[in-house]
Amino acid sequence: MSYPNQLFLAGQWRDGGGGTFADLNPATEEKLTDVSAASPADVDEAVAAARAQLSGEWAALPGSRRGVILNRVADLIDRDAELLARLEALDIGKPVGQPAVLDLPNAARTFRHFAGWADKITGQVIPTDGYLGRPAHSYTRREPVGVIAAIIPWNTPLMITAWKLAPALAAGNTVVVKPPEDAPLSILHLAKLIEEAGVPDGVVSVLPGLGNVTGQALIDHPGVDKISFTGSPEVGRHVGVAAARSFKRVTLELGGKSPQIILADADLEAAIGGTAMGLFFNQGQVCAAGTRVLVHRSLYTDVVDALAGSASQQVLGDPLDPATTMGALVSKKQQDRVLGYIEKGRSEGARLVTGGARPERPGYFVQPTIFADVHNDMTIAREEIFGPVGSVIPFDDPAEAIRIANTTTYGLAATIWTRDVSAAHALAGQVRAGAVGVNGWAPIDAALPWGGMKSSGVGRELGWSGILANTEEKVVTVVL
Repeated sequence: MSYPNQLFLAGQWRDGGGGTFADLNPATEEKLTDVSAASPADVDEAVAAARAQLSGEWAALPGSRRGVILNRVADLIDRDAELLARLEALDIGKPVGQPAVLDLPNAARTFRHFAGWADKITGQVIPTDGYLGRPAHSYTRREPVGVIAAIIPWNTPLMITAWKLAPALAAGNTVVVKPPEDAPLSILHLAKLIEEAGVPDGVVSVLPGLGNVTGQALIDHPGVDKISFTGSPEVGRHVGVAAARSFKRVTLELGGKSPQIILADADLEAAIGGTAMGLFFNQGQVCAAGTRVLVHRSLYTDVVDALAGSASQQVLGDPLDPATTMGALVSKKQQDRVLGYIEKGRSEGARLVTGGARPERPGYFVQPTIFADVHNDMTIAREEIFGPVGSVIPFDDPAEAIRIANTTTYGLAATIWTRDVSAAHALAGQVRAGAVGVNGWAPIDAALPWGGMKSSGVGRELGWSGILANTEEKVVTVVL
């Protein structure tokens, strides 16, 4: 199988000026391909082409035509879904069925959703008292922000690229995409689909490369008007500081340490299944992973035992094997990070119930792991691990659950398991998180705003919020 490994720069496929980097299969530790890396000069060229389109062919297209193109991209994602799922499985290590049932349908749905918005981005008429005794007609316009640099994480690269591209393009912006160096392949294939769909040259460029070279060149570039970044708080802080120097707009989604609150009246079977999904989906490499499992004390032993059972039933293996339910972590660096947190949990006194080791096999695998008797001040309860590691914490009443849930620097997502609708609404209003699921983990949709509070980021993506994040509001006043 051949893999896309060049830059897609202003409508041309070509090698970059920054050499190459190896892209590995994390399940085998073998090289998939050498990927061409963009240099700062390549970034200059991509940004120049993007800026030209802000007053060129793309700018002249009415919203209805942009919508037609975005719908074509969605259709092409559906057409190539099997290939795209395979690329993500090979590149990231996740079981191939996961992108097939979630990531790819969500990506296509996102392009279709924003195709519908493309010709409906309107301003408003605002009545005023007039101007110096004369009547006036005042109205607003929503205009594109300009050139957007989209910097993509490696855990769900295609879906998150869609989250950034679709609203930006619907609003008339141009975009330079920096794929993750650990998992660039599905985004490079998406560039082929963007080309096939008829997006004019220069509107979208895809520049693989190293973060400290290609990514930094985009962050610092004076021709970039906004940076949309998904990743760690540490890198997000760096992006925010750099962007502030030139007053670039930013959208930052920076991960989480999400609680799953299981109340005493919860449907236990549904809660266990959903909670396990929130722990183990994509090997726990999910920004909204529900790794802090807060359980009413009356259910505590049952939940610990059931989650341990779910962990022991996971089948680790080849991500292309239909029998596999959990693949490898994305890299040796990530494997070492997760194993380090597991050792930290042991040393701080948490009780290891199951897992906690690297299997004796090639690949960057870590056993699904459950800790019990965790206190909220332990490292594994505070810091984002980004691996299949769950911490189970008991509580005695909903007020204590909310206190524990909110005692974190993060605020991306939360899940509440209960049969009591009143309790669900009350707790959803009290937990400090950008998105709360009730009786379902991470119910994302292109129509729903996504983003976090506190260290989980700044701004929102998706829904009408995605349009607002990709437009500037202009006021026009005509004195009559």
